[in-house]
Amino acid sequence: MKHNRGFTLIELVVVIVILGVLAAVALPRFINVTKDAHEAAVRGAGGALASAVLLVRAQWEVNRGNGNDTTPNTDVVGFGDGTVDVNAQGWPVGTADVLNCVQVWNAILQGSAPRVGTASTPANPVDYIASAAGAACTYTYQLDDLNDSIVYDSSNGTVTTNFDRTTP
Repeated sequence: MKHNRGFTLIELVVVIVILGVLAAVALPRFINVTKDAHEAAVRGAGGALASAVLLVRAQWEVNRGNGNDTTPNTDVVGFGDGTVDVNAQGWPVGTADVLNCVQVWNAILQGSAPRVGTASTPANPVDYIASAAGAACTYTYQLDDLNDSIVYDSSNGTVTTNFDRTTP
């Protein structure tokens, strides 16, 4: 007759210790992957915003070359739904207040753009909260605990991404 034997207590303890060590080594890597994913999301949205700003400017240049109206604060004909206003240099504007910043984001980022608003609530969650200061719109990322942001400056068309890595 054959006796079936299970694991000994020492074998079980060794396996549990090995699993504990693997978990302790792997967990920080998974945490960094999450942070990297959030940073990639902000970089992607910032890149999309920068590209959209340049597309608006390019359409404005085409319109200017064709003799279309390119006076400041008029809609850029031929871009999106035609509701994007530009300044005298051809950069999208709407930075006088927070609602205008939201409008610029929604008007130039078409399709499945991240949600932006003036506040995030359980009933109306947003990916970015907009704020305005002078000619700049700042869009602060809300899906992590860091202060990552995208800043659009309508005076010169620059889009920058900022990452706060001081918080653990």
